[in-house]
Amino acid sequence: MAEVVLKNVSKVYPNGVRAVNNINLHIKDKEFLVLVGPSGCGKSTILRMIAGLEEVSSGEIYIGERLVNNVPPKDRNIAMVFQNYALYPHMTVRQNLAFGLKLHKHPPEVIEERIKKTAEILGIFDLLDRKPRALSGGQRQRAALGRAIVRQPLVFLFDEPLSNLDAKFRVQMRAEIKKLHQQLKTTMIYVTHDQVEAMTMGERIAVIKAGTIQQISTPAFLYHNPVNKFVAGFIGSPSMNFFEGRVVEEKDKLYFQGEGIVLEVARMHTDKLRKVKGKDLILGIRPENIHLAQQAISSASSEVKGCIVRARLEIIEMMGAVTYLSFTLGGVNFNARVESSEMEGKENRPRIGEEIDLVFNSEKCHYFEKESEQAIL
Repeated sequence: MAEVVLKNVSKVYPNGVRAVNNINLHIKDKEFLVLVGPSGCGKSTILRMIAGLEEVSSGEIYIGERLVNNVPPKDRNIAMVFQNYALYPHMTVRQNLAFGLKLHKHPPEVIEERIKKTAEILGIFDLLDRKPRALSGGQRQRAALGRAIVRQPLVFLFDEPLSNLDAKFRVQMRAEIKKLHQQLKTTMIYVTHDQVEAMTMGERIAVIKAGTIQQISTPAFLYHNPVNKFVAGFIGSPSMNFFEGRVVEEKDKLYFQGEGIVLEVARMHTDKLRKVKGKDLILGIRPENIHLAQQAISSASSEVKGCIVRARLEIIEMMGAVTYLSFTLGGVNFNARVESSEMEGKENRPRIGEEIDLVFNSEKCHYFEKESEQAIL
């Protein structure tokens, strides 16, 4: 078993800075878990404590049911991949892959067999006799992965391994690491600040802020059911739009009223929002749930017409199949994501600087308490 369990783990530096605050985390055997959060949130510190590169201030860390707080990194049976490759420049790829195995005194035939198998998995067999300076960034990252794979560890730890690659190689390497996980069936813990990497790679994602886990779940659940405003805004690209206001009741109907915006609350949300009527709230809605009224009205019900908002179009970004539109409303900037076909070849297509009618899908709105920023729904 290669479960990794953190029980009440904290990290406090000598200057009093608390980088990690009472983390409880259970990574299942063979799971691919992603730790995601902004720079300085403590995610890399968590990874380094699991690896043994940072001392635990309090709490316990278990790898495969063994308490490893006082176990040296070399004896934890883990392998770590960094963003800077950490290859020895004077050695060939073959020598880099063999180095750790030689330190552990594996027989030459075992070393050669592991190198061969690893090179085939990563597609670097033809690169074994090259030195790192003769490799591209993607090839160096594969070699760094290979050095970890040959050790056959219980757990793989990845500390933002794709940060130094360009956009094309990042997409390619994301796919390769996921495929690698399926082949090796080994526990993997992956740290990134890129929520796109987290969403596309993780079986589960732990969202971290200021050394504390805000929420941990599958990518789909985090996207559709964020527990607070931070998770809602961090997960998703473009990020969720937010509007401040209050819920009021008129003629047995609830409305969210903010600066320049009045939306009828969907029937499915009325019971919970009636309990916070009159309190300061934050409404959140994702860009794909905001539609151009001229395309939506023809198929919209009379109820949806109460959710029409007029805003000024500021920016148009055509991204191929989809187009991102940026608007201002009552001093708030927000985004919509529409099908590019809705923008093309139409005489009345939106133009920058115009006031545009938009339809907000009220059933897809999220509501948060303003003070605590916790989700209401």
